[in-house]
Amino acid sequence: MNIIKCAKCGEERPHQAKGLCTSCYKKYSWKPKLITCKRCGRQLPNHAKGFCAGCYQFIFRLEDNKAFNYKKWYGIDIDLYKKVTSQCLICGFSKIVDLHHVDQNNKNNSEDNIIGVCPNHHRMIHEYKYRKEMFDLLKQKGIKVPQDKKLGFSMN
Repeated sequence: MNIIKCAKCGEERPHQAKGLCTSCYKKYSWKPKLITCKRCGRQLPNHAKGFCAGCYQFIFRLEDNKAFNYKKWYGIDIDLYKKVTSQCLICGFSKIVDLHHVDQNNKNNSEDNIIGVCPNHHRMIHEYKYRKEMFDLLKQKGIKVPQDKKLGFSMN
């Protein structure tokens, strides 16, 4: 590639076309080919295989994106996340399972501190009205539940 002075930014960079560097060419002159996405039906730039970028990511890169997000959000490996969230520890439901930190510290990602619970039981653990009942169930399952000072509080 020839090194020229870009007509837009004035910097000496490799020439792309029309007297512009690559970044200015992409910014001002390049028009991506619009297609009708095979999945969502919207008119968007073609990413690959006839799909828009979002649909392509959803179809072909979903597991990689999930693994990246679990590592970013929870700081744990995808294999550990899948193992923990395979089914609800309380009822055995396996369709949708949330990750719950037993000691309420989301920085503590040790294997004995994280459990998988269905959304209903997860909500019940965090609701004061059902917390004692849920803690008793977790104790029956062999989970070491921390002492909750709010549960034993009395005004006497």
